[in-house]
Amino acid sequence: MMRTLGALEIPVSPLMLGGNVFGWTADEAQSFEILDRFVDRGFNFIDTADVYSRWAPGHVGGESETIIGKWLKGSGKRDKVALATKVGMDMGDGKVGLSANYIREAVEASLTRLQTDTIDLYQTHKDDPNTPLEETVQALDALVHEGKVRVLGASNYDGRRLRAAIEVARNAGWQAYETLQPNYSLVEREEYEHDLAPVAAEYALGVVPYFSLAAGFLTGTYKSVDEAKGKAREGIVSKYFNARGEATLKALAQVAEEAGVREASVALAWLLSRPNVLAPIASATKLEQMDDLFAGAELELSAEQLATLSKASAYDVEAPEPAMAGALPSEGASSTR
Repeated sequence: MMRTLGALEIPVSPLMLGGNVFGWTADEAQSFEILDRFVDRGFNFIDTADVYSRWAPGHVGGESETIIGKWLKGSGKRDKVALATKVGMDMGDGKVGLSANYIREAVEASLTRLQTDTIDLYQTHKDDPNTPLEETVQALDALVHEGKVRVLGASNYDGRRLRAAIEVARNAGWQAYETLQPNYSLVEREEYEHDLAPVAAEYALGVVPYFSLAAGFLTGTYKSVDEAKGKAREGIVSKYFNARGEATLKALAQVAEEAGVREASVALAWLLSRPNVLAPIASATKLEQMDDLFAGAELELSAEQLATLSKASAYDVEAPEPAMAGALPSEGASSTR
């Protein structure tokens, strides 16, 4: 089931646990239970960011990392975890961006909150057009050589800037990005498939999609806009209630019934069938939600089921299938899972 992360070939599970909810919609005790269940079930890939969850009233950022750090120290499970975090979003007081000085400051703060000496995957949370790419990638390379970071990843870049950043690093002999964290799901396909998938294929990047369940839309929890009203993610979910979104939900329900699983499991399995996808990111606030996530990582959909989902979720101009060249290696699983 395990796959490999980057040139260092760090073993990672085909499911990444989203830490955005820790300290936000999941309190410390709930977060600890979820983390324990995830690791005890044989999964190990955990994602967070320094900015989680600054958007919540009274929060300053770092809440998620702090909870994970407490759990790592208390559980003694650091050696069982592939730990990922991110830098670059606005933390307030001018703490934002990807300058060399700020990256140095931010990584030390993350290491302290996480109570660890090394971050397995360090990701730039968004592009910083105000800092030269050379400055950013050189600063990240230094962290790798110092052992503070093992593998580098990018998130929220467009294809042109992502390719440029990788080429700058390669031409200078520096450590380059090896993963990409984009917004990608059955209902968020066009931007990734047209702009970023070709770059992922060209450089054999491991893709770890965020919002893989479209903030809960693809779980089948919400049957209408009205059902999403008042929920924490109403603003995200409500935009998907259109003809395409409803067709996608109908196809998900059909395939879920055929496979004997829930819609969330099918949505994750579809993503795992896509070229270069390493591990979709999904979060949980209750233990009972986790079984659907585990099932998605283990589910093998038929060609007919995959076609049903892809057709229902197709956008106006269908993107060509991303090239299979550079698909990720795996252990005990097809390279397209």
